[in-house]
Amino acid sequence: MCDAQSGHEKTMTGMMAALAGANLIYGLGMIESGMTFDYGQLLMDNEIAKMIKFCVNGIPVNDETLSVEVTKEVGPFKDFITHKNTFQNMKIQSQPKLMDRKVRAAWEAAGSKSLHERALEEARHIMETHQPDPLPDGVAEKLRAIVEETEKEMGIS
Repeated sequence: MCDAQSGHEKTMTGMMAALAGANLIYGLGMIESGMTFDYGQLLMDNEIAKMIKFCVNGIPVNDETLSVEVTKEVGPFKDFITHKNTFQNMKIQSQPKLMDRKVRAAWEAAGSKSLHERALEEARHIMETHQPDPLPDGVAEKLRAIVEETEKEMGIS
């Protein structure tokens, strides 16, 4: 089931592996001990993986990212939120596509959809509209030859 528990489990297992130095997260989209695959869970896991990557990459700390010059320019007890530097730096922060950060009233007005419902809608949209780039010339033939050779070796053909 794709719920808060699965999100928590996916985040914790992914984060622990990443903090230990792993560079691959296995099982995206898998639920029920890997016995079931869920497209909504896949997209949710993709967002979790992006957030984990953002966290383990760390935050660069330098004059630019600390906005030292902006701090001097704006001064103490003044408004930083409307400064263009604030908006520029917000863009480099985690920007999930599926996570809903609306206040409750806005979320309810938008249909009160769960994360999984939004993820399934996005998965359907991708499956209905995605147009993959064509394979380069000759690649399909090479793949077919590999499949046929493997089938012959395994006695499938």
